Amino acid sequence: MSATNRLAGKVAVITGASRGIGRCIALTFAGEGADIVIAAKSDTPHAKLPGTIHTVAEEVEALGRRALPVKVDVRDDGMIQDMVDKTMSTFGRIDILVNNAGALWWQPVLDTPMKRYDLVNDVNSRAAFACTQACLPHILDGGGGHVLVFSPPIDLRVLHGKVAYLISKFGMTMLAIGLAEEMAGKPFSINALWPVTAIETAATINFQLGSPELWRKPEILADATLALVTRPPGQITGRALLDENVLRDEGVTDFSKYQCVPGCEPPRMTPEDYPNAGLIS
Repeated sequence: MSATNRLAGKVAVITGASRGIGRCIALTFAGEGADIVIAAKSDTPHAKLPGTIHTVAEEVEALGRRALPVKVDVRDDGMIQDMVDKTMSTFGRIDILVNNAGALWWQPVLDTPMKRYDLVNDVNSRAAFACTQACLPHILDGGGGHVLVFSPPIDLRVLHGKVAYLISKFGMTMLAIGLAEEMAGKPFSINALWPVTAIETAATINFQLGSPELWRKPEILADATLALVTRPPGQITGRALLDENVLRDEGVTDFSKYQCVPGCEPPRMTPEDYPNAGLIS
C-alpha cells in the first residue's frame, strides 16, 4: 500500500514493537502520518535478537514522525500504566492500540510446564486485556478509535497440540467480541486479526516452525492492520478476521510481494472454513 497520510494526527500504541510484526506495523503507520509509541521489553541490544525500542524509534523519526520508546513488560500492570501516562503527557491522545506482544508455545498438555502455561496466558490474553483497559478511556475521550488483537477465530477443531497457547489466544478473541458489544453505538472498533499462513518472525525462526518458503513477510499483517484502522471507528467491530481476507476486501489479488521466497506461495495453516472470518464488507 502506498503512503497516503491516512493516519495524520493519530497516535498509535504498539506493544512488542521492537522487532518483527510490531516494528513493521510501527513503520507502516508512521509512513501514513501517525506518531508511534514503541512499547516493548527490549531497550538494550540482545545478542540473538535484532532491534530495540530505540532503534525502531530512530526509524520512525527518519520517516518524519514523532516516536516515544517506552520499556514495557506487558505482564506488569504498573509498567502498562506508566506507558499510558507517558503517552498522554507526550502526545495528549491515544487513537490506536495494537496488542502485538505475544508468547508462543505449540506443545501438548503433557509437555506444557505450568510456568509456560502462565507465560502464554500472561503475555497474550491477560496483557491484551490490561493494555486495552488502560488505553480505552483515553481512546473514547479523544473521540474514538481502534484496538487490534492478534488472535484467531474461535474454532475448537484446532486445539490439538496447542491447548495452552490457544486458551490464551482465544481469550484475546473473546475480548474483541465482548468489548465490541459493550461499546456498541460508540465510535470505537476492536477486532481480532490472524494470518492465514505462518509469518516470518523471531518466534517462527527460533521455534523452527518450518522454513522461509512456508512463510509470508510481516508486511501482510501490517497492511491488513492499516486497512482496519483506517475504517471509520465502529464500522467494523467485534470480528475475528484473517489478513488475506481483509486485503482481498481492499482489492488486493496478488499476494506474491509477501512471499519470503519469491515464487513460493506458502500453504495455508488455517482452515478454509474458519467461522466469522469472511470478507469484512
